[in-house]
Amino acid sequence: MISFRHHAISIAAVFLALAVGVVLGTRTQGHGLFPGSGDKGQVEDLRAENARLSEQVKASDAFLAGAAGKLLAGSLANRSVLVFATPDADSGDVDAVAAALTTAGATVTGRVGLTGAFTDSSEGDRLRTALVNVVPAGAQLKIDAVDQGSLAGDLLGQVLLDDPATGQSRGTPQERGLALETLRGGGFLTFADVQPAQLAVVVTGDGARADQNNRGTIIARFAGGLRSHSAGVVLAGRYGAADGPGAIAVARSEGGLATVTTVDNVDREIGRVTTVLGLTEQLNGGTGRYGTGAKATSLTIAAMPR
Repeated sequence: MISFRHHAISIAAVFLALAVGVVLGTRTQGHGLFPGSGDKGQVEDLRAENARLSEQVKASDAFLAGAAGKLLAGSLANRSVLVFATPDADSGDVDAVAAALTTAGATVTGRVGLTGAFTDSSEGDRLRTALVNVVPAGAQLKIDAVDQGSLAGDLLGQVLLDDPATGQSRGTPQERGLALETLRGGGFLTFADVQPAQLAVVVTGDGARADQNNRGTIIARFAGGLRSHSAGVVLAGRYGAADGPGAIAVARSEGGLATVTTVDNVDREIGRVTTVLGLTEQLNGGTGRYGTGAKATSLTIAAMPR
């Protein structure tokens, strides 16, 4: 029987080969690395190879989609997870992560959408004012959490995530409702029914506009703020989010965010499986950087004994 570890290694090889093929193919067409009469033939060969590798990646996705039930079953049994989505997160990725969490036995207690205003540094003063005005009784904000991402994660972590030491919700339903409604009224959040959870996943996009108004840094620090008040947080996005000012790149670069697990291929089945396993790893005291992007240390997590 093929183990999850062995299959993950094979997928890693496919991704690497695909990346090399795409790069070579692009450079060949754009810069003429192969001048002469054979140019077109070599370009076509590269295209055919890329197509073949793309099919292998699709086959790997199909394998993992079919095996997810066995790979994840019970890994998050009796656990609750809150899902946050950034403005650029693909709705299909968010749905797929929620489905994977459910497959693992977790209860998804709600989805919270972060709006463009939430991730916009030009709205920082307005967001900070709204946050400070809804601090629950007994909650203490960190004195160094002054930027809007850290402050928002600090507050919402205390309002929406269970205390990992006691397993109990912090504050009252009234305090939670006031915070959520105030932020929704200010145009910072969207949500339906939301209940407290033990764990959280922040789903982001491909980092295409991460440099605009500090969006990537705000998202990364928001995930870090949540992590400081929870049993585990995974920041999951697409490959581009691991580059430059992308949220995953920031999380992997700033020392204060080292406790946040990152996954940079959530648009693939292996990324969704890894996102779930990343939470189980956090519950066991571990943290990782997974995917195929910059500073990732492994494609995925080896299956853990149960």
